[in-house]
Formats: sequence, C-alpha cells, structure tokens
Amino acid sequence: MEEIREKARTLMKGYCRVCPVCDGRACAGQVPGMGGLGTGSGFQDNVRALSEIRFNMRCLHDAAEPDTGLSLLGFDLSMPVMAAPIGGVSFNMGGGMQEQDYILAKLSACADEGCLGCTGDGVPDFIHESGFAAIRELEGRGIPFIKPWEDQELFSKAEKAMEAGASVIGMDVDAAGLVTLRKMGRPVSPKPAARLAEIIERIPAKFVVKGVMTADEAKMCVDAGAAGIVVSNHGGRVLDGVPGTARVLRDVAAAVQGQIAVLADGGVRSGGDVLRMLALGADAVMIGRPFSVAVLGGGKDGASTYLSQIRQELIQSMVLTGTASVRSVDGSILWSG
Repeated sequence: MEEIREKARTLMKGYCRVCPVCDGRACAGQVPGMGGLGTGSGFQDNVRALSEIRFNMRCLHDAAEPDTGLSLLGFDLSMPVMAAPIGGVSFNMGGGMQEQDYILAKLSACADEGCLGCTGDGVPDFIHESGFAAIRELEGRGIPFIKPWEDQELFSKAEKAMEAGASVIGMDVDAAGLVTLRKMGRPVSPKPAARLAEIIERIPAKFVVKGVMTADEAKMCVDAGAAGIVVSNHGGRVLDGVPGTARVLRDVAAAVQGQIAVLADGGVRSGGDVLRMLALGADAVMIGRPFSVAVLGGGKDGASTYLSQIRQELIQSMVLTGTASVRSVDGSILWSG
C-alpha cells in the first residue's frame, strides 16, 4: 500500500496530501479538493469519533474463522464494505486519471473482491455518465447516487441509471445545500417527507437515502418507503460543525429497528473501524477518500489491494473480539468504560 500511496501523493499534489492518517486536519477548507468545509470540523470529527471507541478484547472463544459475508439490498457481499460515491477526479483529485477510468477501476475492484462500489453525480455531466457506463459494463453491480435535483433532471437520471442495469438507486440528500450547483443553473433542494415518498413511489428500484443524521429523519425514510439509509454528513463537505457519524449512528439505527438497511459513511479508515460501525448498528459501511487514494495510486489493483487490507484487519478485529459473524455484531464488543 505504501507504494500505491506514494504514487497517489504525486498525482494528487495540491488536492490531497495523502496523509499517514486521513483525518482532515491538513486539508481543512479545501473544497473543491478532498478537504472538509470551513474549519473541517465535520470531516475531522468523523475520524475522531471512531478513534474514541474502544473494543472489549476476548480470546476465550471458538470464533477462529469469522464469517464476513452478508446479503444487502439484493446483493451478496463478501464483507460489509462499499466504496462511497466520490467523483470529480479533475477538480477534486488533481486529474491524474480520466473520470471513466477511475470509476470503472473502483467498481471493477469491488466486484472482483465481492464488494460493491457506488457512483457519484454532479456537474459536469461526465461524472454521472462515467458511473452509469461502469454499472452497465459490470451488469448492474453498483449503486448510483443522484443528487436531489428538481424533477426533470432527477427522474431523467434515475431512468438512465435503471437503463444501465441499476437495481438500487440512491439520493444524497446531504448535497441539498450545494449553492455552487444552483449558481450553475442546476439547483438542488431539500426534500420534504411527503415529496420523498412521491419520488420513491415513482422510481421502480430500491431506493436509498444518503445523508440521514437524526432518528426522526430515519423514521421519515422508513415511512416514505426507502429500502435503506446512509448515516452520513457528506464527509464534512456541506455543513461545518456537524458531529461525526459514529456519534449519532446508534440512535439512528435504533430508530429504524431493522426495518430497512442502515449504512454508515464517514471516517472509516480500517477494518477495526468497520467493526466499530457494525457494533453501533450499521449493516455495512461506505469508505470514501481512502478508496480514491487507492485508485489514483494503483488503479484497479490498488483498490483490490486496499480491500484486501481492510478484509484482513476486519477478520483480525473479529477474532480478537470473539465476533463469529458480521450479521450478529452488537454493542457488547465495545468497551463502555
């Protein structure tokens, strides 16, 4: 991984420092780029909140070969890890790869490793077009996330996503405050609960709402007919001063009580972090910036190497906490102090 990271550091110079720990301190305020908005406190607290969680170590058990597999949203996964929908190579990552090469490498590596990649959306159009093309090439193994556009653009993109083979479509409602898109004549907006229900009813695919940070909005998503939610603050890139997702995940997951899939995004940097999120109530996690570094630094092979590392770290953490399966993780593996 160090060789991959070194190459990424060269290609992403001026956009990402590829720090030893990706914690948002060196890149605070660098948006566009890979930083967090304003002071960067949202990005930083994603990492900090997870780092504060401690495990109960247990070694007197028979969980020597943990089961990391699960089914989620109609996909069989080898482990509860997904590549988050990050795009915009040219203006966020330094332009060291073409957008279409980047997204295909990311999704292909995920498919080969039995995981799942997600694609992003935005301006210019080649961001979502590259994502849809990759999903088509991989016969539907990927989840496209579409921004909360107004009706014509929203439904047009959803239709194109399904034509590409997508069986699950996401909307990152946490992008609703991106004023830059409105200035470009491409407005996004928050979606009241009733409107969200209408959107979900109209789109004939499983629907995932990304950007849920409170228990009440999680319940709204259940009532609106969502198949899943992503507990996420958009990587700390849309609102300064938000808490890390690990701080709210337990309450959000408890609010839906297993009625829909719960994914968590923000600050996951290791297989141990994956297990922490599962113990707080997530069914699976999304990893963002480190995936982009792996792809820029090594293409498809770089992403596969990164996934292998995460898998080994997850297995080690499961063995040393007595966790037999990712499908039965609970809070008992966490130290309460």
